[in-house]
Amino acid sequence: MNKIEKIVEFLREKIKENNFSGAVLGVSGGIDSAVVLGLLVKAIGKDKIMCFILPERDSPPDSVKDAKLVCEHYNVNYRIKDISKILKNLGIYSYFPPASFIPWKIKEKYAKEKWLKFGKKNLSPYEMDVLGTNDSEFLKGISYYRAKHRIRMVYLYKEAELRNFAVIGTTNRTEFLTGLYVKWGDDSADIEPILHLFKTEVFEIAKELGVPERIISKPASPDLIPGLTDEEALGLSYSEIDRILKKIINGSNLDDEEPQKVKIVKKLYELGRKRNSVRNLNLLDDKEVK
Repeated sequence: MNKIEKIVEFLREKIKENNFSGAVLGVSGGIDSAVVLGLLVKAIGKDKIMCFILPERDSPPDSVKDAKLVCEHYNVNYRIKDISKILKNLGIYSYFPPASFIPWKIKEKYAKEKWLKFGKKNLSPYEMDVLGTNDSEFLKGISYYRAKHRIRMVYLYKEAELRNFAVIGTTNRTEFLTGLYVKWGDDSADIEPILHLFKTEVFEIAKELGVPERIISKPASPDLIPGLTDEEALGLSYSEIDRILKKIINGSNLDDEEPQKVKIVKKLYELGRKRNSVRNLNLLDDKEVK
């Protein structure tokens, strides 16, 4: 049984075992949700799947277009719900200057500069995010971006429970091991079918599943801070992180790796362990992510 067959069987078993009638999935236009959707279609068929596209004010201009491309590629039912009004009513957008009519490029530049300026005392902004800080301006940013994933998950569960459907997660192993997720946000799901796969393995499976090339080739982004990619937040490419992570986990020799890159990945791994210590997820194989 290959990787795809194993995950498909896992999805079927978990949905049946928990007496779910189908599955709800949030589709972002990124590769992880595209792969999970492809696996779901194979597991339970398109008629038992309901997808939701949940953009907000700071979502990249093409995110809805790409998410629709994925849903239409698999011919599944989907709805688009803009969550900007919910976030506005929570007061989230009041943290920073109004941005509704500001061109995307300017928002992108502002957000990136804001993110990068917080690095201090040998800590990157990502380390500050995971380890905690008393910087009031940085804390506003954390509250600002984490609220978005949490609202999305509340919305997905609302729709899932109306149908007796399972909420399907899209976190991969690289994100899990480095802590690149929002606690009680995108890590909250009934079933996590790709949590055992490194990001580079997700790309490999995407090709096997026939995910549109546009989705495979676009830079991975958490869709939280305008213009910020996963790799910019983490500090290395996914291929570098995965290669070194595997060696660390397997206890392999690291002498052929650049010391600075090893240092970065070891730090990411420790940050992930700190964030993961409070989670208890439904895994495909929980031994593989310890």
